[in-house]
Order: sequence, then C-alpha cells, then structure tokens
Amino acid sequence: MSAVRILLADDHRLLRAGIKSLLQSTGAFEVIAEADNGREAVRLAKALKPDVAMLDIAMPELNGLDAARRLAAECPEVRVLILSMHTDEGYVREAMQGGAVGYVLKDADVEELEFAIRAVMRGERYLAPRVSKYVIEGYVRGLEQSGPGSALTRRQREILQLVAEGFTTREIAERLHISVKTVETHRAQLMDRLDIHDVAGLTRYAIRIGLVSGER
Repeated sequence: MSAVRILLADDHRLLRAGIKSLLQSTGAFEVIAEADNGREAVRLAKALKPDVAMLDIAMPELNGLDAARRLAAECPEVRVLILSMHTDEGYVREAMQGGAVGYVLKDADVEELEFAIRAVMRGERYLAPRVSKYVIEGYVRGLEQSGPGSALTRRQREILQLVAEGFTTREIAERLHISVKTVETHRAQLMDRLDIHDVAGLTRYAIRIGLVSGER
C-alpha cells in the first residue's frame, strides 16, 4: 500500500520539522511539500494534489480557515485536516463548516495523528476528543450561529488579515493581484460593515476572530 501523501502547512519551522519527522517515521506517510503561509499551501495543493493537507489556523497572509475554504472549493479531492492549538468551539465549527474534514490538537501524540489521517482517508470526519466535547455541548445548547468573522466576504477576510499583518495598500494589491483602488474599496466596505475606522481597530478585531495571532 502506497504512503499517504501529505502537505504540511505551519509557520513554525521547528514544529513543522517535528511533525514531519513523526509522520515519516511511521513509514505510512510521506510529506511531499511544506508551506509557511496559507496562500503558499493553497498553491502547492493545487499543483501537487496531496491526499491530505494539514493546516495550522494562525498562518500569515492567508489563515488556515480561509485556506481550507479555498481548497474545499478548488481542490475538493484534497482532504483538509486542521492541526491547531485552539480548542474553542467557534474555531472548530468554522473549520468544519469551511470544508475541513478533521481537527486535531497540536499536543496530540503520533498515534492519534495517525488515526485521524487514516479516518479522513476513509472518507470519515475526525474531531479530537477534547474539542468534540465542546462541539456536542454547543449543539445541545442550540448554538448553531455562524463562526467568528463569517459576516465578511472571502476577499474582505483576506484584506483584513493582510492589513492586520502590517502590509500597505500597494503591497496588498500586489499579493492579491488586484488594483490599489480595489483594495481601498474593499477596506472601506470592511470598515463600514464592522463600524471600525482605523487600522488599530481592524487589527484588534482580526486577532479576536483568529485571523492573526496576538503575538506580534
């Protein structure tokens, strides 16, 4: 039986190296590509068509939740497994609604990670035990509301993340291959929708909904 081909995306290189070593030590998995931001992960997944894309949530340029949405729409054959330190119900729900088929915590042992990968390869969904508890409790309480930031369009979320990461309007336009005027229009609509009218406020909001890390 051939090894499961995996794309690994996390902006922490040491952690990524450790996960790669653990996976490949089993002999059942092959890490065929690595990425340190969500935009690169999407590009590599489209080019290489891995069996599984393992994505961190808090990545620069394009976070893991939005990268998962892109892959679900553009590469539906790639199974997305979120690998995160977040146990919040909102993150888990948004990940699964956005197209991820599994959610594993970063402190999981290699046996659980292997089990999760094999589960999603069989076409099943996998939730780490610690987060599935919160998701089930949420459904019991009737918490079916949308996840954080879901009121924004995909482009607005992209621009919000890049603004919060300190990119200028021109730099954002270059990365997204759109005009400066289009970026300015999206940012104005974003500020109007959120009723936030400065970059500091947008940055705080982006941190609150998990688009960027608060460790800046």
